[in-house]
Amino acid sequence: QVQLVESGGGLVQSGGSLRLSCAASGSIFLVNTMGWYRRAPGKERELVASITSAGKTNYAGSVEGRFAISRDNAKNTVVLQMDSLKPEDTAVYYCNVNYRILPDDRYYEVWGQGTLVTVSS
Repeated sequence: QVQLVESGGGLVQSGGSLRLSCAASGSIFLVNTMGWYRRAPGKERELVASITSAGKTNYAGSVEGRFAISRDNAKNTVVLQMDSLKPEDTAVYYCNVNYRILPDDRYYEVWGQGTLVTVSS
C-alpha cells in the first residue's frame, strides 16, 4: 500500500509564499506523474501543477509564473513552491501520485489527505 504525507499548508498574507511538500512511501516500483490539485470552497477540484518522471511540467494558467513544481525521484517527493499568493489561491491542496507496483503492472493512483492553504487579503 502506498501512502502520501503532505506538509506545508497554512495561513499567509496576500503576496506571501508557501511551500508544500509531499512524500510517497510504500510498495512502489516506479513513480510516474506527481501533481498538486486544489479545491476551493464551492468549486470543483482542479489541477494546479504536475510533473512527469522526466521533469516535464504542466501548470494551470492561473498559477503560471507564480508557482513552481519540482520533484526528487530518488526520494519520491514532490514540492510546490507558491509565490505571490492571492486570496483566490485559498483552497485545500491535494497531492496526487501515479505509480507502479511491478515493472509490467498498470499505473495506480493515490491521493494525499489534503492541506489547507489560506491567503488573507
